[in-house]
Amino acid sequence: MKNNPIIWADYPDLDVIRVEDTYYMVSTTMHMMPGCVILRSYDLINWEVATHVYDILEDTPAQRLEGDQQIYSQGMWAASIRHHKGKFYVIFVANDTQKTYLYTSSDINGPWTKQYIEGFYHDCSLLFDDDDRVYLIYGNADIHLTELKEDLSGPKPDGLSRIIVREPGEYFLGYEGAHLYKINGKYYAFFIHITPATKGRRTQACYVADSLEGEFTGGEVFNDDMGYFNAGVAQGGIVDTPDDDWYAMLFQDHGAVGRIPVIVPLHFENDFPVFAKEAPTCIEIPSTRPGYEYKPLIGSDDFSYDTDENGRVKLKDFWQWNHIPNDDLWSVTDKPGTYRIQSGKISPNLTFAQNTLTQRAMGPACEAVVTLDGSELQDGDYAGLSFLIGTYGLIALTKEAGQYYLVMIARDTDDKSIFGNLVDTKPGDIYAKIPVKGNKVTLKASANFVNNTDECMFHYLDGESWRKLGITHHMVYKLDHFMGCRIGLFLFSTEKIGGTAEFSNFEYNVLN
Repeated sequence: MKNNPIIWADYPDLDVIRVEDTYYMVSTTMHMMPGCVILRSYDLINWEVATHVYDILEDTPAQRLEGDQQIYSQGMWAASIRHHKGKFYVIFVANDTQKTYLYTSSDINGPWTKQYIEGFYHDCSLLFDDDDRVYLIYGNADIHLTELKEDLSGPKPDGLSRIIVREPGEYFLGYEGAHLYKINGKYYAFFIHITPATKGRRTQACYVADSLEGEFTGGEVFNDDMGYFNAGVAQGGIVDTPDDDWYAMLFQDHGAVGRIPVIVPLHFENDFPVFAKEAPTCIEIPSTRPGYEYKPLIGSDDFSYDTDENGRVKLKDFWQWNHIPNDDLWSVTDKPGTYRIQSGKISPNLTFAQNTLTQRAMGPACEAVVTLDGSELQDGDYAGLSFLIGTYGLIALTKEAGQYYLVMIARDTDDKSIFGNLVDTKPGDIYAKIPVKGNKVTLKASANFVNNTDECMFHYLDGESWRKLGITHHMVYKLDHFMGCRIGLFLFSTEKIGGTAEFSNFEYNVLN
């Protein structure tokens, strides 16, 4: 038996399929690169990274974090994954480019071929019908059905196009997060929904029709928060096992750690899905490959890498960059055992720093330790360890007039708005600043996410003892980043470019 939610980390907007004995799950990655992560499992409970669909989505100034441009809370959203006649299909929109992307591959590991679909289809879901006609459903409040051309390049002229579900009354969040299936000859459309009756709780809805031209009928099929702050479990895909058991892979808001996956059993009665009344707190599903050992979703790194035949380096798949990296300004091979990063722009704070290397924070609690060599920092540089979120906290080595200091900085969380401030160039408040001898330090960042505590703390190694620096900082999930917090290694310059930081011996531990 394993605890449910099954992954205590940020994997929102889920879609899941099974191909023979293997399950694949795709999730939103927004501004992170490489992006559009696909996880793999043989039991729907334990997961590992199978691939990222792209390294770079679009090489735009905003996706590169040039100047004050950025795509926080934008980028790729809510992908749909399908497998049809030996080929994988992943479709999603990007809110910064306002484009709809379709990636295809005959192998989950790629290479993936990118094309565009004419139009913009919010939270879309792809369906290949038995007659090889292809459809999308998408939208908010009004859910549209659109037939695509055979090459999937855009809407089919004179093809089927209609609204299949329309909001019947008052709502807080209209039907969205669409997922469309054909099961035993009937069509099933699943959505997320919030109405005044649920008092802000997200619920799952389903509508069913005998044909795509016919009437879709249905309503709420699942309403449960697992006793967790009225945070409803909803939005995601459904999938069957080889034994014909059915499960929904949904997610739940869990504060600053992000939106985390939850499994809910379901079955069909009179051709309508019946979800378990409550999401189980523990779950067990037979594995199609008993004894399989999964790669960790997070992990430590000694930064010992080799180049491939093309002279490139592929980092461990639990790392993602904050926006597109500047490959001229980082290396793990120039000095083996070290992640070496050089600044190439002036940045007012952490959120605009290029080449911040991140991993998802993991609940119930986690900590990261790293050694930092700042011998090549320049005055006004900040390098260190962070929890990257709109309301971030960090510990950094900095330099002023040739003197080294350790600082703890945190972004204010008093603003009650859930939207945050996307254009905030303030550096955050300095809660501690101490002079240090030498230019090499060992830093620790830790966080507690139990019951939305969402607190992070920072320490430095003083001899053989850890000493806390600054305050215990409360992080708040807001829509400015729209993503759970990330452990990040960073460098940014506030006075002149060219400074360098070297990170080594990165250790990541999940704490129970």
